[in-house]
Amino acid sequence: MAIAAVAALLPLHLGCSDAAPQRPASSLRVGARPRKGGIRGRRRNPPCAANSLQSSTNPTAHGHDPSLKVPPGVDGGAAAKPDHAPPSQRRRAPRDVEEEAWELLRESVVTYCGSPVGTIAACDPNDASPLNYDQVFIRDFVPSGIAFLLKGEHEIVRNFILHTLQLQSWEKTIDCHSPGQGLMPASFKVRVIPLDGGEDGATEEVLDPDFGEAAIGRVAPVDSGLWWIILLRAYGKCSGDLSFHERVDVQTGIKLILKLCLADGFDMFPTLLVTDGSCMMDRRMGIHGHPLEIQALFYSALLCAREMLTPEDGSADLIRALKSRLMALSFHIREYYWLEKRKLNEIYRYKTEEYSYDAVNKFNIYPDQIPSWLVEWIPPKGGYFIGNLQPAHMDFRFFSLGNLWSIVSSLATTDQSHAILDLVEAKWSDLVAEMPMKICYPALEDQEWKFITGSDPKNTPWSYHNGGSWPTLLWQLTVACIKMNRPEIAARAVEVAESRISTDKWPEYYDTKRGRFIGKQARLFQTWSIAGFLVAKLLLENPEKSRILWNNEDEEILNALSLMSGPSSPKRKRGRKTYIV
Repeated sequence: MAIAAVAALLPLHLGCSDAAPQRPASSLRVGARPRKGGIRGRRRNPPCAANSLQSSTNPTAHGHDPSLKVPPGVDGGAAAKPDHAPPSQRRRAPRDVEEEAWELLRESVVTYCGSPVGTIAACDPNDASPLNYDQVFIRDFVPSGIAFLLKGEHEIVRNFILHTLQLQSWEKTIDCHSPGQGLMPASFKVRVIPLDGGEDGATEEVLDPDFGEAAIGRVAPVDSGLWWIILLRAYGKCSGDLSFHERVDVQTGIKLILKLCLADGFDMFPTLLVTDGSCMMDRRMGIHGHPLEIQALFYSALLCAREMLTPEDGSADLIRALKSRLMALSFHIREYYWLEKRKLNEIYRYKTEEYSYDAVNKFNIYPDQIPSWLVEWIPPKGGYFIGNLQPAHMDFRFFSLGNLWSIVSSLATTDQSHAILDLVEAKWSDLVAEMPMKICYPALEDQEWKFITGSDPKNTPWSYHNGGSWPTLLWQLTVACIKMNRPEIAARAVEVAESRISTDKWPEYYDTKRGRFIGKQARLFQTWSIAGFLVAKLLLENPEKSRILWNNEDEEILNALSLMSGPSSPKRKRGRKTYIV
């Protein structure tokens, strides 16, 4: 069946199962008919039932990881021991902070037709103008979803996956232009509206998605679909319900995202070409082009998708394109984005204007681009992936999420992964300091800030995305450290955050060079700050569970890369089979 034809049927098959039990009357409004989903003037959702999206409870489901045990106190697990220490002897004990975090996370849960479908971005009761912080963001929900999975609460993640999958197929138009069919929304909101033709004040709940048409700058969320695939794989591994991946609608959703990402274009590189503001840094920050964060998520999503795609005739070409892109992307990032002291010295001595298939300076990088801060900053031991690479341009800033997820996804080699963590330790006072973790380093300042950000008053130096400190990055740091068997680094960062984040009311981000102040425009009780802290704590207590998130290094890719790096590498030859990197 053609992908477009299957996608057109998605909204007709994601509702109630015929075998689903009747939804309790308590979930209905008085005097209202059973609610139906829909969207303003668009295609309607089918009627919802609270039990129509329940997760599998079969512990022997195919592929279930027996090491993912039910945590204490959940679904029959051994109850956690109570803390009997008197309050006078406790000063915001770690258990108190965790209990508060769980209470806040559960308060942020959004329901749709009686079932949990996500968590809102922030839940500050004193915020009179929440803007879009009262919506469910795909990227923001990922740490929340992981926290619930680790607690054995799978339903909310399953519901989230299916409802966002349904939104994917809806018609999207921005100024008479329709973006690709596989685009996932940046966020959605559950709205209550009067029922069409209804009487006695009957209402219905509708899902109202934002694909970028209401976002600041009108930028499409490139990372949403990539995070969706990563969370889908984590759900299957943690719940044991791997048959969920084999559903026709889920397989179609994966393929639509892949087709959008793997579409042919004018670009000469295997990296994804995106505009500014298309990922976590959703404002103008000079990351347009081929930012590392998108490439690391892209690589991870490709590996996850390859693992979940069912073999069938219609998928053969897509799987071949996926495998080819994985090898080219891996080589390109490892070879050209990597920077350490030796490589920096090599760039410093580059010759320019080389016209040759064997050119050393392939991207015509001018040595004068090397910033003065970097010469003194880069340690003798350690390295990192630069933030961006384009013809005649290298962005030498350190971007935390891209580097950490390069470790998690095995986009970085083992040696490179350890070198990144070495750099984090060596530059602790710059990257962690008083609150983990800098979203990027260093900040854009003076004329550079004016030209690159457009004098953005929210992205002033050492604030928000311009060198601000984001507690949510704790969970990515923890997964990376556990994968490389260096959990003490993450534990140290968690201890720093735990000492003040609860007292500070769980801010979205922190300002100043050392992360000393709560961000000047930071929302309080930010959900992914809460969830990121909880995931870090849960994984440090049960490190083996981090396997639901990371990707092991692929032997097939390793073998291919060794051939590409050899003296007879096809990348050195002209011809149709050349790897253009």
